[in-house]
Amino acid sequence: MRKLIIKFSLLLLVFVGLMSQGVDAQILEPDSVLHKNRLYWVAGIEGSLWAGSLVALNYAWYKDYNSGDFHTFNDNEEWLQVDKFGHITTSYYLGKIGFDMLRWSGVSEKKSILYGGSLGFLYLTSVELLDAQSNGWGFSWGDMAANAVGSGLFMGQQALWGEQRIFMKYSFHTTKYAQYRPNVLGSTLAEQMVKDYNGHTYWLSGNIYSFLDEQSKFPKWFNVAIGYGAEGMLGGFENPEDIDGLPLPEFDRYRQYYISLDVDLTRIKTRSKFLRGVFNVLSFIKIPMPTIEFSEKGTTFHPLYF
Repeated sequence: MRKLIIKFSLLLLVFVGLMSQGVDAQILEPDSVLHKNRLYWVAGIEGSLWAGSLVALNYAWYKDYNSGDFHTFNDNEEWLQVDKFGHITTSYYLGKIGFDMLRWSGVSEKKSILYGGSLGFLYLTSVELLDAQSNGWGFSWGDMAANAVGSGLFMGQQALWGEQRIFMKYSFHTTKYAQYRPNVLGSTLAEQMVKDYNGHTYWLSGNIYSFLDEQSKFPKWFNVAIGYGAEGMLGGFENPEDIDGLPLPEFDRYRQYYISLDVDLTRIKTRSKFLRGVFNVLSFIKIPMPTIEFSEKGTTFHPLYF
């Protein structure tokens, strides 16, 4: 439940932020005039969502588990690190939101990278501080490291290249594992998309054209992606043998690695501002494509992998 609430808050931030700049996705030059009204609007919306989501989290979940004492919790082995890739991806896209919205407001490139690109790290740190005072959890240095990687991936590319050539992406497919622990892995499709890490795959999707000469005829939207996932998990650290006295099947927990084709939706040309906004919002989703999977179970070819 806690993970569902946190990720719902983050997805709300992502959706509102990307839609607000995606409909009028005009990236301004560094010496452009500062639009104070836009900046006030951006600050107000982001501040309200930030504060509102933390208040909602504290009221809906943390208040019943508040220990009052700051403590740490080592969850680095949990869910075979799939959840850490979720932190990286979330921090990356919150940084993208922060940067895009500040540029839309006329803030300079450098300041937008510094203040906007760090939005994900700062927001997730505030969530981590709530964890630090909650029974059953704690401040996770592993989560903090993953958050830093996500923000650093965005900020580093923007500073080095002035664009994003390598995107973090997410894909999901339903699994057989959720039926055995629906309270943990989700009882509905929407819950499973957030809670069932067996069905999560996180990707680094690189755009080939961006590394070639500008005169190249190579398709600008064509990407190659490498992914990571895991299966066989009925619990975070280990699989329980039974639930309420009822025995559970035995599953091997194992990691999966993927290589696949992909599409960079943000590089598809269209005159429609609405479509540009939609493509920008959906850019975090890995497009289903032929994929090769590598794991201890062997090598598998998927004609179409979700």
